[in-house]
Amino acid sequence: MSNPHRNRFFGGEVDWFTVVLWLLLCAIGWFNIHAAVFDPEHPGLFSMETNYGKQSIYIFSAMLLAVAILIVDAKFYSSFSPVLYAITILLLITVLIVGRNVGGNQAWIPIGSFRLQPSEFAKLATCLLLARFLSAHSTKTPNLKTLFTGATLVALPVLLVLLQPDTGSALAFFALVFVFYREGYISGPWMLFGALAILLFVLTLAFNQWAVIGGVAVVIGLGIYYFRKKRKIITSLIVLFAIAFVYVLCVEFVYDNVLQSHQRNRIDVLLGKIDDPRGEGYNLNQSMIAIGSGQFWGKGYLQGTQTKYNFVPEQSTDFIFCTVGEEWGFVGSMVVIGIYLTLLLRIVNIAERQRTAFARIYAYGVASILFFHFAINIGMTIGIVPIIGIPLPFISYGGSSLWSFTVLLFIMLKFDANKKGIV
Repeated sequence: MSNPHRNRFFGGEVDWFTVVLWLLLCAIGWFNIHAAVFDPEHPGLFSMETNYGKQSIYIFSAMLLAVAILIVDAKFYSSFSPVLYAITILLLITVLIVGRNVGGNQAWIPIGSFRLQPSEFAKLATCLLLARFLSAHSTKTPNLKTLFTGATLVALPVLLVLLQPDTGSALAFFALVFVFYREGYISGPWMLFGALAILLFVLTLAFNQWAVIGGVAVVIGLGIYYFRKKRKIITSLIVLFAIAFVYVLCVEFVYDNVLQSHQRNRIDVLLGKIDDPRGEGYNLNQSMIAIGSGQFWGKGYLQGTQTKYNFVPEQSTDFIFCTVGEEWGFVGSMVVIGIYLTLLLRIVNIAERQRTAFARIYAYGVASILFFHFAINIGMTIGIVPIIGIPLPFISYGGSSLWSFTVLLFIMLKFDANKKGIV
């Protein structure tokens, strides 16, 4: 039986299972940050001289944010979404003017000893405004005009983030393609074409472009032979081959002229085209050594040698999963991955039970952004995707990322608790 006092306080029945998953990930993050940057001169878990001490403050403040979000009326987030989007756009412009350059990216605005990263909050603002816009057209048949306008809302912050330049954060916005797919603006075949385009891009970089074109020609030829009695399909296959031919020829130009040198080098290391364990391949090499050395059960808390002697750069932020792999081993890594997958499935379940289009669309936006960060961050630490520098949600060190992901998640929980609808 539900608690009426709890319902009055938060305006509905909160999904506490999701809250527990969030707390678990925050706790896991804090302990692993402690292990990654442990300082014997400041052994206290809450020492403000260390990253783990600062992270404890970030987690506590995130809890306060979560409670505040659940108390505020759900309609406020829908009404405030255009203002929040405008503020984040202004912040993204501001960071290009007064931002601090860290690691080649001018992505942070210094506020005393704290650094605010507007791109993290831009994901939240974009999800909210996109949900508001698409929900206003939810009773109409999906059309190109609505798709174009919605895509423009996503493209604007992407372009500003690329100017920093922060490719990793910019790519995270593209995960919102799943929102357009769920709402019927992008069909299954177009999603398949997108996946094939990525595959052709990778194959062209890994092998000779003419070999790739030859392979495509063979596949198309087999298709033409199989559908030899259907002229329309044959015509479509010929057009598809022509598009693939031009696309493959353009890959090398894009690779050489659009991507930055360090991005090209990271891709080359991943594809095995260059072997540079002390240069561009250093991070990936040390990351895989750290994770592999944990074996099945791990070396134990604060016992990781790769972690203790700082072999892996950025180990409390982008490469925090290395600490999990080394000290917790395969078992601990699977537990962390299992918690993430459970959270993602829970969010999808929450999305599907919403009574309003706004809440459903927003929840899918949350799932898309979290899935991208989870998959890419872990993928880059184990060497299956290029290193692009994005945090692991709720676990990586940093106030901006923790707060933005927390707000992103708890606004969804507020919508879910508001059973009477939002708009």
